[in-house]
Amino acid sequence: MRFARRDNGTSERELRKRCRGLLRELDVQPPLDVHEFCARLAVVRGRPIKLVPYPLWADGPFGLWFKGRTTDFIVYQEHTTKPHQRHIILHEVGHILADHPSDEGADHLCDMLAGPGGEMPEPPDALRCRTAYEEREEREAETVATIILEWASILDAMRLPQSSDAAEGVDAALSDRLGWL
Repeated sequence: MRFARRDNGTSERELRKRCRGLLRELDVQPPLDVHEFCARLAVVRGRPIKLVPYPLWADGPFGLWFKGRTTDFIVYQEHTTKPHQRHIILHEVGHILADHPSDEGADHLCDMLAGPGGEMPEPPDALRCRTAYEEREEREAETVATIILEWASILDAMRLPQSSDAAEGVDAALSDRLGWL
């Protein structure tokens, strides 16, 4: 599955269109569960995605993606809020979907991630590790994460609540709902 082109980047309009198509194809229902989303994406791509919570260093990236021989690994900051973790994971998914190339010279991070027991399941073929959003690829990945989260927020807000009182359910569905859930 090739999600975006590499030449001069992809317009936000095109990214939105592709994200909507992917979300329809994956049939992800609200509320958005990023683990389920990644599992469905892995099936469509024919390549597993393993989500790895890890206590990343404070002055480094919040997340990273590396491509192993058979599996994609998304490592995300273990010590942050669940909504932030969700955004981090979807940002790294954005790199995967856009088929971004890996950074050069980031292999030393694998040793850090292996930990004291060396439990890294396989050595990476490619690794993403950037901490600034000024590069086109970072903006694309951030845009993909934002588009998916916007979609999830809208669908979640439109979802009818489960209630035994039908009138209460209709009232809740038609009233304003503010904020992220």
